[in-house]
Amino acid sequence: MPLTRRDFAKRSALTGAGVALAGSVGVLATAPGAIGAETPDGGPDGAADGQGIGYGPLIADPEGLLALPAGFSYRIITRTGVTKLDSGESTPSHHDGTGTFEGPRGTTLLVNNHELKGPRADWPHPVPLTEGLVYDPAASGGCTVVEVAKDGSPVGEWVGIAGTSTNCAGGTTPWGTWLTGEETEDKAGEHGMTKDHGYVFEVDPHDRRAGRDPKPVKALGRYAHEAVVVDPKRGHLYLTEDASGPNGLFYRWTPPHGFRHGRGQLRSLAGDSGVLEAFKCFDSGGRFVDDLSRATKTGTVYGVDWVEVPDRDARKVSVRKQFKDTEITRARKLEGLWWADGGAYVVSSYARDESPVQHDGQVWFYDPRRRTLTLKVLLGVNPDPAEDGALDGPDNITVSPYGGLIIAEDGEGVQHLFGATDDGRTYPIARNELNIGTAAEPEFSEFTGPVFSPDGRTLFANIQEPGIMLAITGPWKRQSRRP
Repeated sequence: MPLTRRDFAKRSALTGAGVALAGSVGVLATAPGAIGAETPDGGPDGAADGQGIGYGPLIADPEGLLALPAGFSYRIITRTGVTKLDSGESTPSHHDGTGTFEGPRGTTLLVNNHELKGPRADWPHPVPLTEGLVYDPAASGGCTVVEVAKDGSPVGEWVGIAGTSTNCAGGTTPWGTWLTGEETEDKAGEHGMTKDHGYVFEVDPHDRRAGRDPKPVKALGRYAHEAVVVDPKRGHLYLTEDASGPNGLFYRWTPPHGFRHGRGQLRSLAGDSGVLEAFKCFDSGGRFVDDLSRATKTGTVYGVDWVEVPDRDARKVSVRKQFKDTEITRARKLEGLWWADGGAYVVSSYARDESPVQHDGQVWFYDPRRRTLTLKVLLGVNPDPAEDGALDGPDNITVSPYGGLIIAEDGEGVQHLFGATDDGRTYPIARNELNIGTAAEPEFSEFTGPVFSPDGRTLFANIQEPGIMLAITGPWKRQSRRP
């Protein structure tokens, strides 16, 4: 049922001028003190403020890899060209989205995407074509499963799925599996591929046999997938699309009547099972919102309707191009998703000339009960990305067990992992110091896949190029609110 203008106005009044509080990160980035704004006693440059926000300034790493606050340390879990799979090949490159799971005997299992696009010959370290786990033998990407002992030492790594393409983000499920998305629309015959790509696949870190003969979950659509989350109460799946020309969409999949989620159930569905829809937003005055970049203030709230996708497998026309611009709401670089506080946190990494208004990052919160979308984080355009300080380009996100969000930066120039408190103040957690460019023109790869271990003691994250998985430990603490 569409959300009427009257319904939305009534709900906006109930939430207090449209700012709905949502649990541990409910008032995130309410200006002043929003993401990217300097805090009074420290701010994005790394100094903890007088009220105990953050962990202090980042200390340069003598190994030239990862700057961390005092008292913190890191351990390399996997590194492309150095560590090896159980089968003897190198760890594949270009680490991306990552999920953690409780493993046997107190271990932690991690499923790690490898964002490798195109033919295998293009990459020195593609995901190995492990027998029985290959979708398309021409494709380079896939996932590996990493096991880490209780003491933090790496135990092993093996292939979870191979022969997929451009495995960017994804998401964990309440039933203990990983959904990996292909950020591509390549069809068989394009770029050397022998099968169609642009799907979601399910990987079970606990059962190597469950992934044999990989099958795409065609019911979730074929487009440039980024992340996916599951609403554990209603059974919906929410998905982001990273695309431009035109900008991508935010999707909801509703399961068919009588469907019960569980291990391996999604791959059993027919391609037309359930209903795939794209979102359509409108403001409190009932006016249609064509693009999320229109929101220029944190606390902005939009009502949300859902419009069914005509051809989810995009046989002739890309899904996002099947709609007129007046039928749906678009956004540039829809990336990370994380389910918490009864809803989905949604990232738009930036907007440039292709969008109505430019920015360097937004984080929204979708409340499925109210059917509202609230802007929690807004980063203005960073005037000097080469300078350490201002933040830009949020990508993968996670909700911290210590309050607030942990955000991976995929912007220009210096790259960070940073936190955002409940009331919107920011603090750095790590800085990538591995220069993959030159001394004259330094270049630093993005961070990807931040996620805590099940016990909350270790923050795992990746440096995408060349491909390094890190385990960060230290004196984690709950971040305080302003009095």
